[in-house]
Amino acid sequence: MAPVTPGLSATPLVADWRDFLALTKPRVLTLVVFTGLCGLLAAPVSIHPVIGFTAILCIALAAGAAGALNQWYEADLDRLMKRTQARPLPAGRMERDSALHFGVGLGGFAVVLMGLATNWIAAAILLVSILFYVLIYTVWLKRRTPQNIVIGGAAGAFPPMIGWAAASGDVALLPFLLFSLIFLWTPPHFWALALFVKTDYANAGVPMLPVVAGERATRRQIGLYTLPMIACAIAPWPLGLTGAIYGATALGMSAVFALLAAIVTFRSSDVAMKPEKQLFKYSILYLFVLFGALVADRWVLA
Repeated sequence: MAPVTPGLSATPLVADWRDFLALTKPRVLTLVVFTGLCGLLAAPVSIHPVIGFTAILCIALAAGAAGALNQWYEADLDRLMKRTQARPLPAGRMERDSALHFGVGLGGFAVVLMGLATNWIAAAILLVSILFYVLIYTVWLKRRTPQNIVIGGAAGAFPPMIGWAAASGDVALLPFLLFSLIFLWTPPHFWALALFVKTDYANAGVPMLPVVAGERATRRQIGLYTLPMIACAIAPWPLGLTGAIYGATALGMSAVFALLAAIVTFRSSDVAMKPEKQLFKYSILYLFVLFGALVADRWVLA
């Protein structure tokens, strides 16, 4: 009799809808969908509400597909980390092939639907975002280099660019700056998390920066990446791409981010890691408020 892989059943497993939903990483989807929607609404052209809804649905489906394929490939790592052990694959509630087929089918459907409903430029960027997250970040970078988050951050930076392209059919300077903002935001956001879950990554053998370079180096990098991130956040205002609502919001929110990042950068570690947790939580609020201000600026001052 063939050996049974730990965490997997010897008989076929039948997952329910909640397990498939969990594969899509719903908590991550919230920010992805929101930034994609803001990119669409900030575009200088109007889009039919049904087409706009379809475009955002495609972004959500594509992000869910990328999450499913990530969990399919990383089932062995997820089994080793406390915060991921309850996911469908490491918990033994689903066959790996089911996650693979679900991810590929969902992603393919999202790309084709985006192309048919909006335009093929948006569909092409959507496809690149899926492939980047799965092949570049998950397969190539995550297990090999502490720069995994730096380069892999591009995967989560595509949604506002996709939303803009879906509405306008092109890519301009503003969506590129929004892409750059999320790209530069990702390292301080995830490294703040990595500081207080370092043991999880170490147990799984994932070379996150705190594991391979130490906390001091990680704190320094958080401070260094915060500076260009803030510059990207504020840049649309002096460049004349946004108005005062966004500009004032970016200045105020970025000042708080800089303060929290400075505290994390220049402090020593402790067991509670309270400032690190505060920075991680605030970083999520930061993007939500900035992108919300972008839309308010576009529609109030239009």
